[in-house]
Amino acid sequence: MHTLIKHFFAMTPDGQTQTAAGWVRTRRDSKAGFSFIELNDGSCFQNLQVIASREHLANYDHEVRHLHPGASISVTGKLMPSQGGGQTHELVASSLTVHGFADPETYPLGKQRITLERLRELPHLRARTNTFGAVARIRNLLAFQIHAFFQSRDFLYLHTPIITANDCEGASAMFRVTTLDPATPPRNPDNTVNFKADFFTRPTSLSVSGQLEGETYACGLGPVYTFGPTFRAENSNTRRHLAEFWMVEPEIPFASLDDDAQLATDMLHHLFRAVVDNAQADLAFFDERFERGLVERLAFLADAKFERMTYTQAIHALQGAREPFEFPVHWGMDLQSEHERWLTEKHLKTPVIVTDYPKDIKAFYMRQNDDEKTVAAMDVLVPGVGEIIGGSQREERLPLLLNAMAAHKLNPDDYSWYLDLRRFGSVPHAGFGLGFERLIQFCTGLPNIRDTIPYPRAPGLCD
Repeated sequence: MHTLIKHFFAMTPDGQTQTAAGWVRTRRDSKAGFSFIELNDGSCFQNLQVIASREHLANYDHEVRHLHPGASISVTGKLMPSQGGGQTHELVASSLTVHGFADPETYPLGKQRITLERLRELPHLRARTNTFGAVARIRNLLAFQIHAFFQSRDFLYLHTPIITANDCEGASAMFRVTTLDPATPPRNPDNTVNFKADFFTRPTSLSVSGQLEGETYACGLGPVYTFGPTFRAENSNTRRHLAEFWMVEPEIPFASLDDDAQLATDMLHHLFRAVVDNAQADLAFFDERFERGLVERLAFLADAKFERMTYTQAIHALQGAREPFEFPVHWGMDLQSEHERWLTEKHLKTPVIVTDYPKDIKAFYMRQNDDEKTVAAMDVLVPGVGEIIGGSQREERLPLLLNAMAAHKLNPDDYSWYLDLRRFGSVPHAGFGLGFERLIQFCTGLPNIRDTIPYPRAPGLCD
């Protein structure tokens, strides 16, 4: 078995025999009959320098000197202190096996700089670059830490369905799931599609959220969280939207909006601290290449106080701002990114939790406040991005929930199971949703969310 390159740099290089395996980044030849090979296996940002010589390798002339970026090799040799600058360790090869060559004329990831836009056309190869290796490692770290956070607090990890007959958001664009022939679907006498002939005998779609199903388990087993793929068929080509993305959605019973806000704050503190403490090399790369001050910002947020203000207070503050907003500010509007960023970056200069939004711009399941104009909803806003979490206390009172569903023109029969939670032992409960890719974008400074997921799905993009 070979050793991951990241472990080499934790060793004292004293001539011990080790084996490394990975892909060639560069090769430089010396007239003295040896080559310097930069090897990377994706386990860390650093490359391992390999010293390959004609004296020790029988395949030096016919194989080693034909290695180009992209070739895959495994190397066994002695791990020694490096004699050159820029690295501390080097592997002096006693044997080198070539697993696959790469043609320098056709391999698209050579020494030259390549744009993120071009790399989106090469999703199967972009993991071999510094940028996407670092993205993948930070994505892995954050996913692990999300589970660690909730497991340490006795939350139950719940798998909610991807195929659903319900729309959590009430009016979301959803991807239809069907086995019917779109050219000649079976028809009813009124010429509508006869979904009784479909696989599930009714219209079904890919889920936009696991929240409603999460509520059923929270109202029977205690705190739960979901962490899985969700889908929205919004024809949006912005840098902040994907058609397929991952969502983190905790649900806590016997809880208020204040409890929900505190949980969100604690989770973000945990995640920012984890990435600052455990991804220094990758963050330093993103700080240098994509967003100056990134590390400092994340370190600040790991301990920052999250201020709280109501939506009405936020509107008053925005109306008093000397700022030429693109979207004029008025009570009843949904806050735009420019408004959210002004609140966090210029007004309070710290993360902000905005609560108590107008009920007319929020989903049907949110708890109505006593003023009958607002609901117990919250958005967590952070500098540089704006909203990163949205959540609410859920409406646990059956009559008010039925009124909200009627206002949103939802058929109660389609949500009879959801209404049962209010009929049988209803409890106050709350939860929120965190878009995982937006968290990764925030922690890396990448300008486009399509670079935070291995295979982005967006309008016209499903390669």
